[in-house]
Amino acid sequence: MDKAFRAFFDRVKAGRTPGFPRFKGRGRFDTVEWPKDGDGCRWDSQPGHSAATYVRLQGVGHVRVHQHRPVKGQVKTIAVKREGIRWYVVLSCDDVPAEPLPATGAAAGIDMGVAWLVTTSDGEHLANPRHLAATAERLATAQRALSRKKRGSKRRRKAVARVAALHGKVRRQRLDHAHNAALALIGDYDLIVHEDLPITNMTRSASGTIEAPGRNVAAKAGLNRSILDAGWGVFLTILAHKAESAGRELIAVNPAGTSRTCARCAHCAKDNRVTQAEFACTACGHAAHADVNAAINILRAGLALRRASEAA
Repeated sequence: MDKAFRAFFDRVKAGRTPGFPRFKGRGRFDTVEWPKDGDGCRWDSQPGHSAATYVRLQGVGHVRVHQHRPVKGQVKTIAVKREGIRWYVVLSCDDVPAEPLPATGAAAGIDMGVAWLVTTSDGEHLANPRHLAATAERLATAQRALSRKKRGSKRRRKAVARVAALHGKVRRQRLDHAHNAALALIGDYDLIVHEDLPITNMTRSASGTIEAPGRNVAAKAGLNRSILDAGWGVFLTILAHKAESAGRELIAVNPAGTSRTCARCAHCAKDNRVTQAEFACTACGHAAHADVNAAINILRAGLALRRASEAA
């Protein structure tokens, strides 16, 4: 409390937004972490048990865990996490053995999109299931019901739980699809080149300010929703983790101009992109799927970047 108030008065003196300290409600924190296995907690606390795994938590005792996969490496930290009515044990491990895959000798550039989650330079498309859009109607109904509930009531807590459960399902569906898509790419290619996308900047609101209001706000909001529903950031994070474990190489390149540049003659112009899906070069007449053309340019940029780093 002393630390919180000292920070509060420091902000007041500095002229910043003070942010008066307040007590935290019971639903504010959903995770507690023990920084070391054996200090207040113990993973696999009953190793002699033949059919079940237990974790021992100080002040709670032995808790049975439904272990869905074997733990590899040495357990370092243990966290207990609550998601709605579900409880999870999250382990971080040291000395996890890598699982390198056999070399394929293939390389690919990937273009991230909304119509397709991923398009490779070989012309393959990985679907974008649009999980949030599929659940939008049920989610809107649940949120309208929540807005009518009295704050602090039991019915409001139940309505909050229903909305959270729907969002949790969408998150798990998106995560599962990202794992499957990343695994497919890692199994096929030794080198994968992707765009270094500034997702936070791309999904900023277009509303502007009162003095300078933005334009096409509704259209930009819909695009932002589609980008976030695709889960580019989640996919790229999972792809990086799987690539490191499998011994694959991952290169991020600047996406500027990749969708407007002809993969055949390197002519770059805005008019080359006829529609969202069609590319037709105004210089040489080359026509291709716009995402495939962009993926080829991304691959070339990644190969050039790797050659430059090797030469250096």
